[in-house]
Amino acid sequence: MSLRVGIDIGTSGVRAAAIDPQDHVVATARAPHLPQDPQQIDAEKWWDATQACIRTLVDALASEGRSGQEVTGLAVDGTSGTMLLTDAGIRPITPALMYNSKGFEVEAGRIARVAPRTHITQGANSALGRAMRLVSVSEGTPRYLMHQADFITAKLTRRPGFSDQNNALKTGFDPGAGTWPDWMGEVLDPALLPRCLPVGTPISSICPEAAQISGLSPATVVYAGTTDSIAAFLASAPLEVGIAVTSLGSTLAVKVLSDMRIDDPAIGLYSHRVKDIWLAGGASNTGGAVLAHYFTGEELNRLSAKIDTSYATGLNYYPLLSAGERFPINDPNLAPHLSPRPSEDHLFLQGMLEAMARIEAECYRAIEERGGPFPKTVLTAGGGAKNEKWTALRAGALGQTPRVAAEPEASVGVAKLATG
Repeated sequence: MSLRVGIDIGTSGVRAAAIDPQDHVVATARAPHLPQDPQQIDAEKWWDATQACIRTLVDALASEGRSGQEVTGLAVDGTSGTMLLTDAGIRPITPALMYNSKGFEVEAGRIARVAPRTHITQGANSALGRAMRLVSVSEGTPRYLMHQADFITAKLTRRPGFSDQNNALKTGFDPGAGTWPDWMGEVLDPALLPRCLPVGTPISSICPEAAQISGLSPATVVYAGTTDSIAAFLASAPLEVGIAVTSLGSTLAVKVLSDMRIDDPAIGLYSHRVKDIWLAGGASNTGGAVLAHYFTGEELNRLSAKIDTSYATGLNYYPLLSAGERFPINDPNLAPHLSPRPSEDHLFLQGMLEAMARIEAECYRAIEERGGPFPKTVLTAGGGAKNEKWTALRAGALGQTPRVAAEPEASVGVAKLATG
């Protein structure tokens, strides 16, 4: 029986899942990212972690009486907007810039002179600005601009120069026209840009070296993947208009299926094409990373138990780790607001959870105001889905009780794309 594998390059590590033809999970694995200098992120360490994760997955399959030689397809997802430059041999010649890096005011000025005013690439924290900065700091002759998922896919296949239409959207690719815009050449060498394929398009078989190292079949076909948040959506939800998924991970990402494309870069709203439907949404910088900054896991559990959701704190917080927000406010300078702090820690936590629930609801209402559907069903993926008090606060803000997604792992969602 054939198996499909999904590789999720997340913010904390790499996760993998193998599924059967009925989309049942057969085995899973994970590997942490190796320690990194946040100012000099080495993409090769992503590859090291990916190889370790795949080997662990193959071992897990063996314990189930299965084999890596049964894997016929594989796809990769990565954090949207994370990218680097490589040379012709797929060797990084820049540090990687992460999805939340900012400070590209000079590049934003150049983009503003040539791009439409409302284009998604506008702003000092845009992915295109990130790509332009990489060119200016490259140590060598750049050949390929790669998003995080592109880099791992290229390492698996030894066929660089490909991306998927989801990861490339924020860099400027137009999924409606199926092309990069003509003005792109005014700010970036078009020769660096990848060929962007619809998600689930076969790219190539895995290269012999990667097959030997990983234990996968050399006949395994690698398919165009997607972003981490879309992979989480695909793991959780059917492709049906009005179905929404909120991902409560390090950040808060919302997506709702729409029968029309809805874009408003002024507030960080954009739509991805997934087969014949549009996935409208965006991501806020609030979320679990803020909670983890102030509380340990044990503290979160203990303090959450003390929260009385029938009582509103009245705290008007905007929880961020540092200045900068993407959606529903697109402002690289938006400051965190977490004062005053109550003397009781559980009230401080409740104030943050109330704010995150409000921000989630504002995201969905912003989509509705621009012609999209307000969710008829909200599914939840990510670690935050387990917090019952957070769920109760979200229910009050959304007017419906969110349901925990049946399968929240993004690796399972991206594995579903490995079918063509």
